[in-house]
Amino acid sequence: MAPKELHLKDIYKEKTLPLFQKEHDYKNIMSVPRIKKVIVNMGIGRLKDDKEQDTARQALELITGQKVQIRPARISIASFKLRKGMPVGFRVTLRGKRMYEFLEKLIFSAIPRMRDFRGFEDNIIDEHGNLHIGIREHIIFPEMVGEDVNRIFGFQVSIVTSAGTKEKADALFRSLHFPLAKK
Repeated sequence: MAPKELHLKDIYKEKTLPLFQKEHDYKNIMSVPRIKKVIVNMGIGRLKDDKEQDTARQALELITGQKVQIRPARISIASFKLRKGMPVGFRVTLRGKRMYEFLEKLIFSAIPRMRDFRGFEDNIIDEHGNLHIGIREHIIFPEMVGEDVNRIFGFQVSIVTSAGTKEKADALFRSLHFPLAKK
């Protein structure tokens, strides 16, 4: 019989929860830090053509597995030729099963394909325990086929946790095999 393939949610339930309960003396399992949601943001200010914006939207929907929300401009800025209500970005908020699927793709297949990657520094985790990553090239994801890509774009991934502190979040991400640099 083949060994069971562990997914990120299984790693959290089987390894992270007991480890945190023992090390940090949590009485209630619900007080253990967890990942709440993943937010993916992409600015489309450079993409003036509607066709390019549509291509970027479709690529982001393919990567995240969910329909994107179009973010309109809140104010008009004449020097940028921007009018109130024009689309300036895309946003996707992932929770539950889709969130874990996206994180597995990000951690185990996309990040290892980043150019000259040696691990993320400590400064990507903020004081509230949330992690923020800038992805420069969307082609690192396995869904993107090189011949179909006309323009390379980047986006930001924010992973929101219930950790509350930088130290607890660091321990949480390390237990989930997130590629953080050695201390």
